[in-house]
Amino acid sequence: MATTTLSPRQASRTPRAAERGAYATGALLVASGMFHLAVLAVDGGPWDGPVSWRKPVTFGVSFGLTLIAVAWVTSYLRVAERQRTVLLTVFAADCVVETGGITLQAWRRVPSHLDMETGFDTAVSMTLAVGGGVLVVVLGAFAAAAFRHRPAGPAGMAPALRSGFAILLVGLASGAAMIARGVYLTRTGHQEAAYHSTAPLKPLHAVSLHAVLVLPVLARLLSRTRWSEPTRTRLVLLATAVYVAAVIGAGVWAVV
Repeated sequence: MATTTLSPRQASRTPRAAERGAYATGALLVASGMFHLAVLAVDGGPWDGPVSWRKPVTFGVSFGLTLIAVAWVTSYLRVAERQRTVLLTVFAADCVVETGGITLQAWRRVPSHLDMETGFDTAVSMTLAVGGGVLVVVLGAFAAAAFRHRPAGPAGMAPALRSGFAILLVGLASGAAMIARGVYLTRTGHQEAAYHSTAPLKPLHAVSLHAVLVLPVLARLLSRTRWSEPTRTRLVLLATAVYVAAVIGAGVWAVV
């Protein structure tokens, strides 16, 4: 039976300071999202639209879960500890900035993205856009590491990680497309159209972001069963195929 050699970090599974900080920050972001869900229940208002309590809810939970997932799964990557620490620290800070800007604008009752009505709103919107670029760089670096060297971990973890990061890049690309389209419409004087232009790509964006959590968690859970390594790997590959089909479906829906 094939065996997997783990690095000292992976063998001990003792989280480093940056990893622990990412877990704590992610938990706080999820808690923020859940708090704003309670605010939505009390205050009311629409779920959809550019001004809604939905945004701090979904962004808090999504960024929090993604940060926790990335902190965990990157422990299986063959990447220098210092590089991983820097990337995780930057990613955690960027998640806080992105969620914080969105939450701030929700409390001000103004749109968070694509809002350039005032100088302050423009500064927030541009900060969120730059933060999106930082996400692409950091997560792209982790994705490259996943494909450069085979990740460690139990059976099925390597394809789960590689597929998860590849699908995550699709989510980042769809997010960048939404921002680019919205900024173009805003700059050409179509502010209201800009707010609504992101709707078709939102399902694709949402579905793609969390493969990096779902697929590795499945691989980890399967490692606790008595099934053989080939069987566990096949199940991960099957789940990946289903996930890819869901992403394709969301993409087709966006263009129809």
